Amino acid sequence: MLQKAVAAVKADETKAIDMFNKGENGFYIKERDLFPFCFTKADGKIVATQTKQALGKDVRTFKDKSGKAFGQEIYNDAKNDQISEVNYMFGKPGAEQTPVPKVSFVTGVADLGCAVGYYK
Repeated sequence: MLQKAVAAVKADETKAIDMFNKGENGFYIKERDLFPFCFTKADGKIVATQTKQALGKDVRTFKDKSGKAFGQEIYNDAKNDQISEVNYMFGKPGAEQTPVPKVSFVTGVADLGCAVGYYK
């Protein structure tokens, strides 16, 4: 999904962000909670996600329950425009929010950092 998201951003960044936020064209698989999220490389502000409370927040401020600054790691990894992997703990959607292992694949594309994460 990350490669598909990168191709969409390269084709039309504005349209891609809109599709990601709406979960259109296969960019949201609800039963697996799988979707791309993107932020601006300039300031880390999240511009696309299915986690609506995160929109506009600075990805660099995100830490897991153990204190790991995974958001800063995601931000740093997006600068090199190569795909990298970030491991952290994060609550699954729903009522129980108990943190579980999660992996996000991250890359930079144009002026954005984009990632797709999955729960192990």
